[in-house]
Amino acid sequence: MVEISSAAKDMYGTDKTGWITISTDEYESMVRTIDVLSDKDLMEQIEDGKKDNAKIMNFEELARELGM
Repeated sequence: MVEISSAAKDMYGTDKTGWITISTDEYESMVRTIDVLSDKDLMEQIEDGKKDNAKIMNFEELARELGM
């Protein structure tokens, strides 16, 4: 058995085994969010839009505007 230092526990917490159940929709939403946050070019475009006070809308609003 490997002993974990108290500094490592403070930094990373303790490992707890358990289960969390989420819906497929929630999981897919989390994956899409991670994909967006991981896309450097897209994040730069978002930041540029914020600086330029670009119109902000959520996906549902955009889908309606595009007739989807």
